[in-house]
Amino acid sequence: MSVARQVVVEADGGSRGNPGPAGYGAVVIDPATGEPLAEAAEYIGVATNNVAEYRGLIAGLTAAKALFPDAGDALRVHVRMDSKLVVEQMSGRWKIKHPDMKPLAARAAAILPPSSVTYEWIPRAQNKHADRLANEAMDAGRDGRQWEASASTAALDAPSARTPSTTLPPVQGPPGDQAAGAARARAALAAARGADAPAADALFSLPEETAEASLSEAAAQSVGETADAGGKPTDAHPAPQQSAGTPQTGWGSAPDLGAPATLVLLRHGETALTPEKRFSGSGGTDPELSAVGRGQAERAAEHFAALGTVQEIVSSPLRRCRETAAAVAARLGLAVRIDEGLRETDFGAWEGLTFGEVRERYGDDLTAWLASPDTAPTGGGESFAEVAERVAAARDRLVARYAGRTVLLVTHVTPIKTLVRLALGAPPEALFRMELSAASVSTVAYYGDGNASVRLLNDTSHLR
Repeated sequence: MSVARQVVVEADGGSRGNPGPAGYGAVVIDPATGEPLAEAAEYIGVATNNVAEYRGLIAGLTAAKALFPDAGDALRVHVRMDSKLVVEQMSGRWKIKHPDMKPLAARAAAILPPSSVTYEWIPRAQNKHADRLANEAMDAGRDGRQWEASASTAALDAPSARTPSTTLPPVQGPPGDQAAGAARARAALAAARGADAPAADALFSLPEETAEASLSEAAAQSVGETADAGGKPTDAHPAPQQSAGTPQTGWGSAPDLGAPATLVLLRHGETALTPEKRFSGSGGTDPELSAVGRGQAERAAEHFAALGTVQEIVSSPLRRCRETAAAVAARLGLAVRIDEGLRETDFGAWEGLTFGEVRERYGDDLTAWLASPDTAPTGGGESFAEVAERVAAARDRLVARYAGRTVLLVTHVTPIKTLVRLALGAPPEALFRMELSAASVSTVAYYGDGNASVRLLNDTSHLR
């Protein structure tokens, strides 16, 4: 029969920007003495608070299991976190709604039998050790390195002898080899960050977008391929207290954040539908470039070849973008990567129609669509909210993958305007106050502290 083992795990995670540069921290504690048995922390790139918190939980449970690998079902772990969301979801009292949280919660639940783990919410002031570890990890990421246990001072911020948790009975049996257990925990965490870690794409998410304002009919009349929504986090808590080393905003001095991820946004060239201002999204005929559009693509290719700054090319999967991207790629000698998140809105039954034709045939549906970003076009298209969430998630993936590089994104009106709007922190109605011509160029740079800078909008000088 296995000897009973009991430990406390305190975990935390944070994001400086939500989403932004993120990290987590976790500590395994002896409930009898209050002493830390193992620590874990990691900078995970651009992510949300929620992702970082779940990653902290996963690291803490992994370390606890590695401390006592022979305990089996006899291991009991009491998790203490200041994230009400994670505690309630993992306890089964709250439903996990966000699709990016579900695989992380499932991964955490699979580490130990559900009956072996209990959860408790604690105030942030009682979670200082894990919070300090998370901030150390984010500071390390800001400096271009990973957190190292040998350099950590997080334990100094925790009491030398914690009060044992009243929810746990006294530990039975000998305390075990804590030094050897800590070594096993470090090895297990290293393995989790390696081959067993989830792909980077699974670590970046954006909370659900919700309506902030209605869209005017006049604005919608200028839409050829346009849809968007404003947003606010739904599965998030306030950002953690930042350390003194957190980069500041404004004119004051700040540490060198290095080269940003620069997204050069090229709208595809014209199709036959473009000059007629017809709804042309991802649910229609997938038109090819017109003769005018092919000429625009060639001039864009000449422009980027002369600049010599583009290092990668990513395109929407739709034909008009792939053809535009191929023209540029042929001149630059680069491959084209496809990202589904960059596709245009699915306009359902409205595909190929003008605004006036939609009003005549689907008047009530059009009015509801203009009034709420959660309403989809007739026939099961995408709502503004769905499109904005998809585009923002694609942004997070790309910014993380291409940190410090200049990437050409060949995409559509909605994704480009959405990226610009979000970078500016502008309300949804700002989408309809931007002109975005076919084959135009816009640019947004994303820095390591989570801030963004719009550098160019609707430049068509290369077409003249």
